[in-house]
Amino acid sequence: MLQLDHYSFDLAFQYPFTISKGTKTHQPTLVVSLGMGNLKGYGEAPAINYYNVTVPDMRERLDAKRAVIERYALTDPHRFWHFLHHLFPGQNFLIAALDIAGWDLFAQMRRMPLYQLLGQKWQNIPLTDYTIGMDSAEEMIRKIQAHPWPIYKIKVGRPDDIEILRTARAHTNAKLRVDANEGWTFEEAKALLPELQKLDVSLVEQPLPRTAIEEMKELKALSAIPLFADESCQTEEDVKKCADGFHGINIKLTKCGGITPAIRMIQEAKKLGLKLMVGSMNECTIGSAAIANLLPVLDEVDMDGPLLLKEDVAEGLKYDNGVVQLSGAAGLGIKFWGEKREK
Repeated sequence: MLQLDHYSFDLAFQYPFTISKGTKTHQPTLVVSLGMGNLKGYGEAPAINYYNVTVPDMRERLDAKRAVIERYALTDPHRFWHFLHHLFPGQNFLIAALDIAGWDLFAQMRRMPLYQLLGQKWQNIPLTDYTIGMDSAEEMIRKIQAHPWPIYKIKVGRPDDIEILRTARAHTNAKLRVDANEGWTFEEAKALLPELQKLDVSLVEQPLPRTAIEEMKELKALSAIPLFADESCQTEEDVKKCADGFHGINIKLTKCGGITPAIRMIQEAKKLGLKLMVGSMNECTIGSAAIANLLPVLDEVDMDGPLLLKEDVAEGLKYDNGVVQLSGAAGLGIKFWGEKREK
């Protein structure tokens, strides 16, 4: 028998966080726990308004299906995901939180860190970036100076993008990544790419709207900079569709439904020759630890949620100039203490 608990938090950002889709000062997030005996596994699903996902709705759905979940015999996380997939059709964010908790619990039952359970060794670990949201040039410089880091991801999608990026390059020799969040037109992207190359931008995420499939194919043929799909690659079915228009994909655990489908997406992407990134949805340490346990199979990673948030509800990850370190404990390797401060 499983014991299900869930918690709601509204975690403050250090700075207001702005992308092309809007600004927020706090990140609402759902934390779920699945207990068995003395063990508890944890998962997280941040709520994103432009995906119509809210914490109260996820909690209501959990309570409605509590008895069914608690009767489930967790013997295989892959089978557990299929059970959840049918129990909560179309609710990938909620499924992701439960799936992550299931993997955490199962790996603890096996007394192994999750990455080891997944057959990986802790080697060839990519550095994580630090995200700079849309802001004035002055504020961006202030953030860069306050947070020295080897890789910055800069959110773009405004008319002064190139001036902002030139300013950034003038104040740092770090790697620069650019994330447009569907914010450019094809003509804008085509004009910007040579300028981005001059600024030594190392990759561009989702330059065009996800519906611009044919334009992305043309843009890929023109681009000397790797182009990564984000909004264009939300679920397993999208991976193959991205092969012609992108050099790589950015997998979000919440969008695809958790670790289980992410593993399948990683396998499919490798077959197609696509570069691999797993990205943040501003998760705290819990969701970020789920990403961290996939690091050995990734080319790039964006898991800076705990760096951007002013508060957290768990511990177990360390960040040192882009290097991510796990605690070494079984499962995700985290310790949750948020039940003491739930809002």
